[in-house]
Amino acid sequence: MTLLAMFAELTTASIVAYGFARFRFPLRNTLFILLLSTMMLPGILTLIPKFVMWRSVDRIDTFSPLTVGAWFVWGPSFVFLLRQFFLTIPREIEEAAIIDGANTFQVFWQIMLPLVKPALLAIAVLSFQANWNNFEGALIYLSTLEKFPMVLGLQSYGATLSREAPKWHYMMAMSTLMAAPILALFFAAQRYFIEGLTVGGVKG
Repeated sequence: MTLLAMFAELTTASIVAYGFARFRFPLRNTLFILLLSTMMLPGILTLIPKFVMWRSVDRIDTFSPLTVGAWFVWGPSFVFLLRQFFLTIPREIEEAAIIDGANTFQVFWQIMLPLVKPALLAIAVLSFQANWNNFEGALIYLSTLEKFPMVLGLQSYGATLSREAPKWHYMMAMSTLMAAPILALFFAAQRYFIEGLTVGGVKG
């Protein structure tokens, strides 16, 4: 679930950010501001409409609400970060690739994405953390115990312990397993993560 949602967020955010940064079309700035304005909507405001939508297509108690939704750019902050990175890349690089015969997809895939790798890795860490710790979404959409992610399983186990004698050593072991992947990913991509959060926000 986490990997599928992270891949979807990286794919859609990079495509949308590249479009806003490198293509000129009517109402580009207006649409970009409209996209960023969705960050001001509190999650509780869209909670019920989203649940009704997924229920209408019979996708409750499946992983679809937690993964398919990522294909609709639910991370405008990621788009903003990537757009800032794309704007720092000289247009001469694209023009040289086009002169050499590259099409739009080749320029995006083979030229631009490798140049924004620090930002992509930073977004990957943030996306992984957000989806790995997505307690609210799992609690709302999943009801079958076998489908529970670790974050919801840990809470369910804690609720079970509240009716029995506490087994704190089990809780600590599960909490360690819960935190281990995030810590490992952060330390593995630490240098790129810090660069990805800072370089794109500095002009020049």
